[in-house]
Amino acid sequence: MKMFNVYPHYPINIVKSKGVYLWDDKNRKYLDLYGGHGVISIGHSHPDYVAAIKNQIQKIGFYSNSIQIPLQQEFADQLSQLSSYNTYRLFLCNSGSEANENAIKLASFHTGKTKVIAFKNSFHGRTAASLNVTNQPNISAPINENQFDVEFIELNHHKQMQEAMKDENICAVILEGIQGVGGLDKPSKPFIKELSELCIEKGIVLILDEVQSGYGRSGKFFAHQHYGIKADIITMAKGMGNGFPIGGLLINPVIKSRYGMLGTTFGGNHLACAAGISVLKQIKSAALMNNAKQIGKILIEALQKLPDVKNIKGTGLMLGVEFDFPAKPIRNQLLNDYGIFTGASANPNLLRILPPLSITYDEIKIFPEVLSRILKTFKKDDDEA
Repeated sequence: MKMFNVYPHYPINIVKSKGVYLWDDKNRKYLDLYGGHGVISIGHSHPDYVAAIKNQIQKIGFYSNSIQIPLQQEFADQLSQLSSYNTYRLFLCNSGSEANENAIKLASFHTGKTKVIAFKNSFHGRTAASLNVTNQPNISAPINENQFDVEFIELNHHKQMQEAMKDENICAVILEGIQGVGGLDKPSKPFIKELSELCIEKGIVLILDEVQSGYGRSGKFFAHQHYGIKADIITMAKGMGNGFPIGGLLINPVIKSRYGMLGTTFGGNHLACAAGISVLKQIKSAALMNNAKQIGKILIEALQKLPDVKNIKGTGLMLGVEFDFPAKPIRNQLLNDYGIFTGASANPNLLRILPPLSITYDEIKIFPEVLSRILKTFKKDDDEA
């Protein structure tokens, strides 16, 4: 049987990992500045994380939400401390797409309305409702189109936002703390503050998608906390489990729950909670949010000095290095010649940088050095090669 071929693969078989490094089956070492789409938060194969999962699976790995799972409350208590959303309620699921799916459903339950405002270049997932608010037409099947009314507006365009928000059938506005797949653009402080105020005024649920930008990656626990606002629902996933599948929502207590409103088979299982608790403990004990802030600042300063770098986007350790030409040849050279993983985005001129939050200056300093070397010899005429 062959695999259903939907992923373009690098011809690399990774068999071992530790910290910020990976090794393939030929024992070649790689520096991971992408973390598998920003999933690796506390470092590959962290010993406390490995021990937590091992210890838990020796007791019980899974049972459904038809029983009490005290680990869920322990997880919620740890999350409450770090997120500063201690009055909110937690619902656990399996992925970012599922988290956004449930967030949109809750907004409609709460308001009784059906329209959503989303943003151009957004990415919120590949399941039905989350795909409908994702501005990536190439991944949407005909059956996914126009399930409910969605208006896509330009990020940071105040007039478009003001006009769109006049519709009385809006149940939610959904936006990313920092756009991931779209290309590392982020809301301006005046824009997100006005958006927050309009949502409060009109009784619209404000959903902050922090699936990629949350969990300390921006230097704060959630990227939207840089702006001094609060969301009604915050969705989370990638960094939550350091590779173990887990997602979740933080939900304003004004949104009331009832039995059967949401559901999941695997969400909040024993192993997922053990992994998630381990991640939260390490983010706190190793001060990884501050590390993301400091290392990100140093890296930005180094990258801004390089030739041909047009712009540095993002915050903390969620960065995009933008050029005036396609970045794919540079990304390939970084990987093939120097063993450095970076990522792509919908912006073809952008390198996406999402390393583990535990990365040190000594580990990351090779990246701007190597990138400088590549750019000095890079032939722009060959940028489509």
